[in-house]
Amino acid sequence: MSIQSKLPLMRASTRSQRGAVMVVALIFLLLLTILAISASGRSLLQERMAGGLRNAQQANMSAQTALRGAEWKLWTSTSNVGSHLNCGSGIFTDCYIFDPLSPVTDVVNFRTKQGWVTAGSTEYMGFGGGTNYTSFAGTTESGNLAKNPHYVIEDLGVELPPGVSGSLHESGATGSSGGGSSSVSRHIYRITARGAGASENTVRVLESTFAAKSN
Repeated sequence: MSIQSKLPLMRASTRSQRGAVMVVALIFLLLLTILAISASGRSLLQERMAGGLRNAQQANMSAQTALRGAEWKLWTSTSNVGSHLNCGSGIFTDCYIFDPLSPVTDVVNFRTKQGWVTAGSTEYMGFGGGTNYTSFAGTTESGNLAKNPHYVIEDLGVELPPGVSGSLHESGATGSSGGGSSSVSRHIYRITARGAGASENTVRVLESTFAAKSN
């Protein structure tokens, strides 16, 4: 066979090889695209997880701030000699007397309900009430939160040692606003705080009990 007769066959073989290379290249390109999409999806998921963790930490710190602020209010108020610290009178007009037989609906909802609940609670805006935690001004006092934290204070009754008759606190008997056997009694207060992160869908609820002089 002459060289002239072989040329068409060689040209056809070259074209078929070029076609095979293109198919292989397209396959590799498809695989690389799938890997890139998978990597970007993981990155987005990690970013969302990090954002959720940050929101949770912000909500927890917000609730902690309100909790400690309410405790500080109770603590500093004991220095007012002669002032009655029971709920509903004197200094503490924004709290409730605990009664397990007749619970206050707003308090129960604030302590147990999901989402952002504020009915019956007190908004905490720092010492002196001049800090807005929902703003962001580049200072340590501003948290860029979705909501300012709120708290509820409940008077659980007179603090008494085990075996002493009288009104007990959250051990099961009805709370009391009485003064006890001495002129200065100590009451147990339950503080519930609710805080939100950068999104109000992220909520943390914290509680503590605090003993303070009553009268």
